[in-house]
Amino acid sequence: MIESNVKIHNKFSFELKLGFTTRKKLKQNEFVVNSWFFLPNSLDINPYTYQKEDFYRDLKSNIRLITPVYLLRDLVSGKNSPEKYLEEALTRVASNPTRTNINQYEYHLKMFASIFKSAVRDETSHLLSNKIKEDNEFLVEAYVDNIKSITKTYRNLRRIINVPTINPQLLNYFFFADVFMSNVIEQHAFKILNHLNRENDKKTAAIKQKLVALIKDERAYKKEKGFPVTEKQKASKNRELVHQFNLLKKYAENVLFLTTRKKKDGILKEQIFLSLAAGISMVFATAVAFSFQAKYGNLTMPFFVALVVSYMLKDRIKELGRYYFAHKLGRRYFDHITTIKLNDSKIGWSKEAVDFISEPNTPPEVMRIRNRSAVLEADNRNNDEKILLYRKRIRLNRGSLDKSGVYTLVGVNDIIRFNISGLTNKMDNPVVPMFFLDDHDKAEVIKGEKIYYLNLIMQFRFQEQLEYKRFRIAMNRDGIKSIEKFDTKKA
Repeated sequence: MIESNVKIHNKFSFELKLGFTTRKKLKQNEFVVNSWFFLPNSLDINPYTYQKEDFYRDLKSNIRLITPVYLLRDLVSGKNSPEKYLEEALTRVASNPTRTNINQYEYHLKMFASIFKSAVRDETSHLLSNKIKEDNEFLVEAYVDNIKSITKTYRNLRRIINVPTINPQLLNYFFFADVFMSNVIEQHAFKILNHLNRENDKKTAAIKQKLVALIKDERAYKKEKGFPVTEKQKASKNRELVHQFNLLKKYAENVLFLTTRKKKDGILKEQIFLSLAAGISMVFATAVAFSFQAKYGNLTMPFFVALVVSYMLKDRIKELGRYYFAHKLGRRYFDHITTIKLNDSKIGWSKEAVDFISEPNTPPEVMRIRNRSAVLEADNRNNDEKILLYRKRIRLNRGSLDKSGVYTLVGVNDIIRFNISGLTNKMDNPVVPMFFLDDHDKAEVIKGEKIYYLNLIMQFRFQEQLEYKRFRIAMNRDGIKSIEKFDTKKA
């Protein structure tokens, strides 16, 4: 199964989050994602102005494990809960702080913090999208109670490793995860609180107070332990806090990031094709030389002219052959192949390629979903959209995932961020003057925003499953303005 989400990451980047979930019965799970970028002609983006290197410069991809899924209420209960795994790791490292036990201690700390963050995020999303209003009070109370239970249980575990065998550096790892989780609690509690404030419902007053109390408790705890907290009139301190939060986030979540090694794909096949091109040109030159030599003999003017001409044509034939094999046949292959490893064990690979393609080579179903307007279709006869196809193929070995640890790992997330800065060079000014008549029939000038649309159509294939999605990214020289999602079935 392939799950996808497209959102604005920052002013000039949008994020594609692709989740590849494997099937237990399949040893090898292979996923295919094709993405067609429809670019306005006015941007002057084509194979000569925007090459493969430019595209990959604007693209950033991180492959990480899908976080094991737990409900908040299950994090500290049950035989196979993350809290039990963590407690066992703490007990082992306290009794015998070997390198292996230290690595396992840090691994389970990071996994607990990452699973906690994912569970809090999911429960927060559920609360914000809940349509059954009478359940809000119960959901928020359960949310707060579960968080309090988890933090109390986690913080009590500190006593297991507060022993002479554990040095201050190892103890700090525990506190890093602790303050990370505290920041997560505060961040998501504010999200829920803001959502409830917008509803302006008197019935929510009591549950809002529970969230406020949770925030105050976490802030008081961080102050007591010497952890920094946000303060209204201290910009420099808050700047450092943001920096620290990002460092803690990377520390906790790097346990999910996989080791990748990228290299050029199809190097051997490419060299074979290029050798064939050189061989064909040599056959032509040799055939011309032999035929003229047999007819006119050695050291004659016709033979000399034939050698010169055949040498000239040989180079052209060689270059044409190289172009054909490298660019035409090369489209059947990929630009890069990335080996994906977990704990030095290969769990799969990822291949990617990008090419400009013509409209006749674009599948009819994609063009149907593109669904150009009448005026755009008319303009497209003279100023055709450029189509950039980004292909991605991922193969995962389910057996390798199952052998990787105590947690059930179902697949990977590929988080792709695309920066549009390379597309903005030829854009016009983002603001244009517009005119209208006011109430007194006087002409008034107002500002209008000029927008360019990048249409993105994605195709997902996994076994018998085939799905299309269409997005439209509105952008100008000031950055990305919005991302719209369309119903592909009604296109």
